[in-house]
Amino acid sequence: QVQLVESGGGSVQPGGSLRLSCTVPGIIFRFNDMGWYRQAPGKQRELVAGISISGSTNYADFVKGRFTISRDDAKSTVVLQMNNLKPEDTAVYFCNRLLSPWAWGQGTQVLVSS
Repeated sequence: QVQLVESGGGSVQPGGSLRLSCTVPGIIFRFNDMGWYRQAPGKQRELVAGISISGSTNYADFVKGRFTISRDDAKSTVVLQMNNLKPEDTAVYFCNRLLSPWAWGQGTQVLVSS
């Protein structure tokens, strides 16, 4: 069973930055398109950004120009760089593959507040 481990969350003021990281153990990482998702209190989980095995990226409109997703296949890691954070970005952030998600990890909490 794949165990996803997200890290890097925290509390920041509006306009601040955070860098989230997710490690996927084993060699399966490089064969999967990966994504970052988030779930705010009382809302459904939504896709924030995705990256294919070839490195192509796509972003939800609400984070375009502010967030950057990247991957390091050698380290089996996917990173989400978040800049110019807004209060509405407050959520628990999860990583998972884009198709047929594995079991969800604990996620990492992001709180944006002044």
